[in-house]
Amino acid sequence: MEVIKDVQEMRRWSISFRQNKGSVGFVPTMGFLHEGHLSLMKAARERCDALVVSIFVNPTQFGPNEDLSQYPRDLERDLTLTRGVAADIVFFPDASQMYPPGFQTYVQVEELSQGLCGADRPTHFRGVATVVAKLFNQVLPDQAFFGEKDYQQLAVIKRMAKDLDMSVEVIGCPIVREPDGLAMSSRNVYLTTQGRKAALCLNRSIRKAQELVRSGNRQSSQILREVIKIIENEPLLQLIYAEIRHPDSLESLEQIVPRGVLLLAARVEKTRLIDNGYLPE
Repeated sequence: MEVIKDVQEMRRWSISFRQNKGSVGFVPTMGFLHEGHLSLMKAARERCDALVVSIFVNPTQFGPNEDLSQYPRDLERDLTLTRGVAADIVFFPDASQMYPPGFQTYVQVEELSQGLCGADRPTHFRGVATVVAKLFNQVLPDQAFFGEKDYQQLAVIKRMAKDLDMSVEVIGCPIVREPDGLAMSSRNVYLTTQGRKAALCLNRSIRKAQELVRSGNRQSSQILREVIKIIENEPLLQLIYAEIRHPDSLESLEQIVPRGVLLLAARVEKTRLIDNGYLPE
């Protein structure tokens, strides 16, 4: 496994590899890796000839009062884990290379960035789309793998790649959960024992919504009423949003016909968590 820090060196490596008719699979991360990240890497490893993993804590997707400086980092552990899944390249660029002096160009995916996480993080998806577009240009992947836990992010990136004619296939992979049902996230490390226990109500509320749909209830308002009741009964958890959207367009659904996805965000203690689950057809 090789660690590349220079943007131009990364691009030269990819061009050379692809000229030899090898396919490049790419997993962009902000580091502090967990089993969810590793599942993406394993999917890329199975489908592509080479695996490139980037580690870059992207400052432009953090708001002014968010946790950029405290975001968990452990490069040596991350390198051990990437070696374990046989990554070929770890791309570890510096912020000064990604955003050099005078940088002023951003990518904005208009409609899909609105609402949900975009409501209380208004510049977040502009930062996500910008850094992912840059990484696609630097790594030149054939396929890029993203987790479905960040559901709105995945939709934004798919739309960006399509709209800008990027020659990369964006692939979403299922949420990986802890044994207790908590969706894996680098931010889970912030949770106290009590906070972690409280956070489990997110997954419980998803399962409740799925049960209601299986029993024949297709009314979003009725399902959301039961979801919110579960979450609001947990005193350590502050609900940010609970919405049922179309799984592709992210349009709000009054009725789940034929498909829907329940999207949740909540603050547990000081930690912002998201989760989601498909609703049965």
